[in-house]
Amino acid sequence: MKRETRQSGSRGREQAAERACIIDAAYRVLAASEGASASVGDILAEAGLSTRAFYRHFGSKDDLVLAMFRRDTDRVMAELQSSIASAPTPEDALRRFVDGTLHLAADRRRRQRVLVMTSEQAMRARGYAAERTRSQVGQEAVVALVLEQGREGGAFPWAKDPGADARAICALVRQAFDEQISGAANVSAQESADRVVDFALRALGASPGGTDAITAARPERAESL
Repeated sequence: MKRETRQSGSRGREQAAERACIIDAAYRVLAASEGASASVGDILAEAGLSTRAFYRHFGSKDDLVLAMFRRDTDRVMAELQSSIASAPTPEDALRRFVDGTLHLAADRRRRQRVLVMTSEQAMRARGYAAERTRSQVGQEAVVALVLEQGREGGAFPWAKDPGADARAICALVRQAFDEQISGAANVSAQESADRVVDFALRALGASPGGTDAITAARPERAESL
């Protein structure tokens, strides 16, 4: 029984490695074509794997694109939640969310991945819109919890409807993020984050002193963000 368990565990690791190899190869192929085109054959040639290997993990190229999108968004959300969880105040938690999100556009490697996953080829994948909505809803839920905690503790006295307020703040963050990614922004990612946070805290009724203190004590971002 133990031998069978070990063999099963080994196969599982091999399968996970094979799946990751295909996803990583897809990123490289799409990045090389600037998101314009990538066939299953191109991706498998880059990965050095067979068609059989591809269909062990994905039913179609669309399924692969969605898996890529989901892996990246889930990883980013986990990093943001970890950073937020250690924030000493709701104000600081909100800043960490905004800072962490906008600085994805400032990191060269992760900016490239965002460009791949927002390319024409990726957005044509069946189910892409639903997957993007899932990610946005998850972000809004995280921010809503921060706002609810801030309202209960008195940090955000004007947060009458945390859910609606979270949707508004996340929409503002997404707009700022899109401007950074597209190159349309006329300020840095940090300046953009500061503007969003300043506006959000004023809208939530946070005290000016609290805003200044948070800005001065901004935490270091995680290396992976």
